Amino acid sequence: MKAVFVCVENSNRSQMAEAFARLQGVQAYSAGSRPSGKVNLRAIAAMQELGYDLTTHHSKSLEDLPDETFDVVVTMGCGDACPALKAKRREDWQIPDPKEMPPEQFREVRDLIARKVKELAANARERVSDSDQT
Repeated sequence: MKAVFVCVENSNRSQMAEAFARLQGVQAYSAGSRPSGKVNLRAIAAMQELGYDLTTHHSKSLEDLPDETFDVVVTMGCGDACPALKAKRREDWQIPDPKEMPPEQFREVRDLIARKVKELAANARERVSDSDQT
């Protein structure tokens, strides 16, 4: 499965979603409609708590993504429609921006993203398994 996670700044939610997706074996990307140019230090710290090094990620623009069709484009609740991205499916997760949240609430958003990505990956594996049986 190829997935792209999009939010405005590409500094928090979409970066963490990309990381969790990679951990699930998904070919994952993230981008922003107006990228900040940096990954939020709080997101880096939150992911470090789980053993993932988010310092290897970079804030990217939608134009930086490969020109291909993604299995799914996931917007993180930022209202970005991303019409330029080709996708078989689109989802909007309506996840609050944790940028200004206290650490405990930031972690809750991180954990919510982890659960949703795990569910997305599991559903994709089920679809593949179902299509293999037909």
